[in-house]
Amino acid sequence: MEEEWMAIPDPIRRFVEATNSGNNEAFLDTFTADAFISDWGRSFLGRGEISSWNQSDNIGVQSNLRIVRFEGDHDVCRVRMAVTGNGFNGEGDMMFKLDDGRISQLIIS
Repeated sequence: MEEEWMAIPDPIRRFVEATNSGNNEAFLDTFTADAFISDWGRSFLGRGEISSWNQSDNIGVQSNLRIVRFEGDHDVCRVRMAVTGNGFNGEGDMMFKLDDGRISQLIIS
């Protein structure tokens, strides 16, 4: 599994690690300053709004993430994610667009 984990682009690994450790600062640092999240049609633009989403839907509800499936390259990646915690529990798809070592877009569906 370690070899598979290392095949995941660094920004996505850091996104999962920051979420699972509850590290808000490290989580926000995975995103570009003008990043965009779409979470089932709800939109969040920039680190300020992403920070609010993080508190209401991610670290703030003690989410724990596990990558089930990964496909893509180092620019656009599709990830099947298993989520547990005090918010959403189950599996869902995440599409990450990466830019210069950070996440510029995250679409959750």
